[in-house]
Amino acid sequence: MRLTRLGSALLLICVACPPTYAEYVVLRSTQRLHVTRYQLNGDTYHLQLQGGTADIPASEVAGIEPEDIFYPIPRVETSKAPFRELIQAAAARYAVDPDLITSVIAAESNFDPRAISRRNARGLMQLLPQTAARLGVRNIFDPAENINAGSQYLSELLKRYNNNLALTLAAYNAGPQTVQRYRSVPPYRETQNYVQKVGRSYAQRKSGVSSATGATAATSAKNGSAPSVAPSRARYSQP
Repeated sequence: MRLTRLGSALLLICVACPPTYAEYVVLRSTQRLHVTRYQLNGDTYHLQLQGGTADIPASEVAGIEPEDIFYPIPRVETSKAPFRELIQAAAARYAVDPDLITSVIAAESNFDPRAISRRNARGLMQLLPQTAARLGVRNIFDPAENINAGSQYLSELLKRYNNNLALTLAAYNAGPQTVQRYRSVPPYRETQNYVQKVGRSYAQRKSGVSSATGATAATSAKNGSAPSVAPSRARYSQP
């Protein structure tokens, strides 16, 4: 009976917090199609898209790229988050809001300092080795070094995009070169989801802080509002 109840509980957890997983079908025209399922039938790909299906000749498909698995960001207050002292120190050093750093860590690694992505991003803030090396990191899995470098990188991006949070998060996810190419949040579903997810998590944390202090509450990132909070004074623009 106990095993049955445990199995039921685990099933409920899985149903309540399902991962979002999909793939990109990249066409030779460079167009990227976000698909939830695909099947090769002879010389034709049958694609399951959000809202419908499509049949594409296999000769037009350049490749299929996996999208990272995203689990819902855990709601963790910065004051109670793991590594909070390291987060607070880096926030003060680089003038970045600690709630923003916490939101990025939650989305990137779920506070796992040994996390490695398919793209070889590593550690709490999922730094690419070349970025970590540029920022002087010796041990990318060391929480102090990773948080310090990730916060420094966030600070650089906030300055580069004049505290525009959407562009900052898009560049953190897809790279500044990609943001420069499109001059906005890139039209990649993964990046757009990331920007909205972290923006929403950040706004929720600021709402909680504002409610506790009596300050103006931050509005939901989903509505394209602009959480403007010291010390980063980041503003959010809807992608």
